[in-house]
Amino acid sequence: MAEDHLYIVVYDICDQKRWRQVYKTVKSFGQWVQLSVFQCVLSKQQLLRMEHALEDCIKKGEDHVLIADLGPSDCVALRFKSLGKSFDTVVRKATII
Repeated sequence: MAEDHLYIVVYDICDQKRWRQVYKTVKSFGQWVQLSVFQCVLSKQQLLRMEHALEDCIKKGEDHVLIADLGPSDCVALRFKSLGKSFDTVVRKATII
């Protein structure tokens, strides 16, 4: 069984309209941390869907999206040091349907 990984997604988008599109796209896959920074727990398929959706939003040569793979989400102890506003990391929990 493939395991989910924890990703940090950061971006620098030159155009406000494209920035909003990228923000909405990444938000649909993960949790907002702060301006242009998200944390996402994704399967391989979800990662590919997010990458494909982002390719449709950005303008090559002007915009920049970085996706950092921190490894299997159940093995990563994500620690942020937050100064100023409080910050919550992604909490993994089972969803019963």
